[in-house]
Amino acid sequence: MNSLKFSVSGMTCAACQSHVEKAVGSVEGVSEVSVSLLTNSMLVSFDSPADSKKICEAVSRAGYSASPADSSVKGRSSPRREPEDTEMPKLKKRLIASIALLIPLMYVSMGGIMWGWHMPSFLSEDPIAAGIYQLVLTSLIMVINQKFFISGFKGLINRSPNMDTLVAMGSSAAFIYSLWQLFEMSSLVMESKFDAARHCLHGLYFESAAMILALITVGKTLEARSKGKTTNAIKALMELAPKTAHVIRDGKEITIPAEELIAGEKFVVKPGESIPADGVVVSGESAVNESALTGESIPVDKTAGDRVSAATVNQNGALVCTASHVSGDTALDRIIEMVENAAATKAPIAKIADRVSGIFVPAVICIALITGAVWLLAGQAFGYALARAISVLVISCPCALGLATPVAIMVGSGQGAKNGVLFKTAAALESAGRTQIAVLDKTGTVTEGKPQATDIIPADGCDTATLLECALALEEKSEHPLAKAVTAKAEEMKITAVSAESFKALPGHGVSGTVGGKQAIGGNAALMEEKGLLGVKLKAEGERLSEEGKTPLYFALDNKMLGIIAVADVVKSDSLKAVNELKAMGIEVVMLTGDNSRTAKAIGSQVGIDHVVSDVLPADKESVVKKLSAYGKTAMVGDGINDAPALTSADTGIAIGAGAEVAIDAADVVLMNSRLSDVCAAIRLSRRTLKNIHENLFWAFFYNCIGIPLAAGLFIPIFGWELDPMFGAAAMSLSSFCVVTNALRLNMVDPTSPKKDRAGRKVILPENIFGVNDTNNKTEVKIMTKTLYVDGMMCQHCVSHVKKSLEAIDGVENADVDLEGKKAVITMTKDIKDDLIKDVVAEAGYTPLNIE
Repeated sequence: MNSLKFSVSGMTCAACQSHVEKAVGSVEGVSEVSVSLLTNSMLVSFDSPADSKKICEAVSRAGYSASPADSSVKGRSSPRREPEDTEMPKLKKRLIASIALLIPLMYVSMGGIMWGWHMPSFLSEDPIAAGIYQLVLTSLIMVINQKFFISGFKGLINRSPNMDTLVAMGSSAAFIYSLWQLFEMSSLVMESKFDAARHCLHGLYFESAAMILALITVGKTLEARSKGKTTNAIKALMELAPKTAHVIRDGKEITIPAEELIAGEKFVVKPGESIPADGVVVSGESAVNESALTGESIPVDKTAGDRVSAATVNQNGALVCTASHVSGDTALDRIIEMVENAAATKAPIAKIADRVSGIFVPAVICIALITGAVWLLAGQAFGYALARAISVLVISCPCALGLATPVAIMVGSGQGAKNGVLFKTAAALESAGRTQIAVLDKTGTVTEGKPQATDIIPADGCDTATLLECALALEEKSEHPLAKAVTAKAEEMKITAVSAESFKALPGHGVSGTVGGKQAIGGNAALMEEKGLLGVKLKAEGERLSEEGKTPLYFALDNKMLGIIAVADVVKSDSLKAVNELKAMGIEVVMLTGDNSRTAKAIGSQVGIDHVVSDVLPADKESVVKKLSAYGKTAMVGDGINDAPALTSADTGIAIGAGAEVAIDAADVVLMNSRLSDVCAAIRLSRRTLKNIHENLFWAFFYNCIGIPLAAGLFIPIFGWELDPMFGAAAMSLSSFCVVTNALRLNMVDPTSPKKDRAGRKVILPENIFGVNDTNNKTEVKIMTKTLYVDGMMCQHCVSHVKKSLEAIDGVENADVDLEGKKAVITMTKDIKDDLIKDVVAEAGYTPLNIE
């Protein structure tokens, strides 16, 4: 499925958003449309190639305009530009001009005529002059705010009424009625009925027509100002991008704009400067502050071969780097794109507001007409009935409904980006907060993902230095990952050694060689027992280390044991804290690993994970996640290529940012750091955003449910509450402002702080969910697979029959039957004898062949 992004102009409320979505959704080939009122953008997904011209024409027919938001220029990604606020300056000018004209208008219409304030004699003595004075000022205000009328009546003509339609109808009704009253006054004056004409001045609603427009403009200005603040996170990220780069061309260093840097070119970064592009260090050493991207304030040391990212700051030494991703395609640009896309997409929670918005404006127009008719039938004057109808039109606010979700999504995703948590879509931001089960991959997620030497145990009569010298001499020639952990430990302790001669790898056992003219060996317990060197004490120590999930490496020199060096993939420093925080939030934690059960159990006990699933093949991770999803909303956290299927199948896939690109592409949420505690931050921020959305939706629905009946006069017979159209307009103008301001409170949320954590609805996983229980109240599982080749299957009915028969066996988790390959891949939670499997298939009427 492909996507196109468009910029849309002319939208003013949720009803506009709904009309654009319907119009584009009807275009052939379009499968999904998401329109953002907040960013005035549209994301269109399509199964078959869709013509962008047809999409723009569909938007135009609906009464709006659209253009493709294409960022590619001549094969090179163009740099992102900070979004310009062109609307705010126009609104300010309109507001100032409207208020400047409204003050003298209100002085005469309210102060002079209603309250007896001093007025110039030509106005106080001549009612026609006073009426014309109000007509002229109101007409000027209407001209200044003509956008309401153009957009409103255009929407009405296109059968897609919006908020501007309500404002335009309310203001026009007041103006036309007042104009008719003015003609009535002129007739009375011509008949010399001056007192009656002066009395008619009280029936003019020019000031209401003008005040409605002015107050709505005030609200729009406040709303635009607040909406501008919601994009501060994106603006701040864009400001991080360096403006210049020192590039080496023809052997000379020249300074150019950063956007002119080309991939493959070498550039120089001096101390204190921002790095202009993603690249690889060619020469030089320095510490780089990467807090702009990761939120981590501690600088990272960089040397030749290390990767650097654009917008990070070089702190001391000079670096020469080769550009790999340049302006428009850097890690910073991808972060900005994720934040923008999160705002452009739509959260599932917004659907209820969308459904209401689609019928809101027509419903309000009908209510206003019914209100006017009912008051007329009740015997009230036409002016009174009209005032009630106008109040209904101008108090109704579809904008609050339309902004309730996107403003919170924008602020929440921006706050996440500041803290190294990237939500790819609005749906991801919502789903993360509903997590009830967190499934953690072990390697690289709970643990560091690389072996480290954890224990050094010299044998009796040997010291640590001698043991490490022998180990270094042997292992520095080995390519095994465990060997690298040993050599790293030796280097850390500043141990040096002469390289071993006659080096030889012993597959499955270890290594051997000559050190200082003496025979040296290193490897597992089996190798030492074979040589007859392993004593009872060291053997016991090795077994103890194995129980802790560590790999003991034994070393001997000249047929004498030197000791043990234990190697393990150590737990991350924040893993225990993160698991405890997840539990405090009411989330069940499950760990998946392909490691053996002993290692898995040891790691699980170190970090307090109650459910451990071991010996899991990559394909089986997905089936485990799917099974857990039946018990509650599941988040899968991983970093490797083998985690991609599980990340995709989970309700929320969370990728560790330092992991494989495949995992990052498959995930819904990306953590820029490798900290497990950022999983808690992502869920915490999502929950606070969801709470904010609920508050906004409640306010939007509550406001309209109370405001419309109040404006219609429903409470007049009961409490005597009567709403003037001007106060209705004031309420409408503030409703959207309140929603946006409430969303801005998310900027004060600290997603790393657990102080306000509350346990959600907790899921209790059955003790035998994976088919095995242990006595320590932990679930430890071994997932196994067998492939059975079957003869005699002819159709999908046969496939279904074989699958059903196999899955009826106790211990079979899943049977994936392939008709073309004539085989069944059986996933089991316990070992099942081959004979039993064959018997079941034979009883089903098919011929079982070999089992692998």
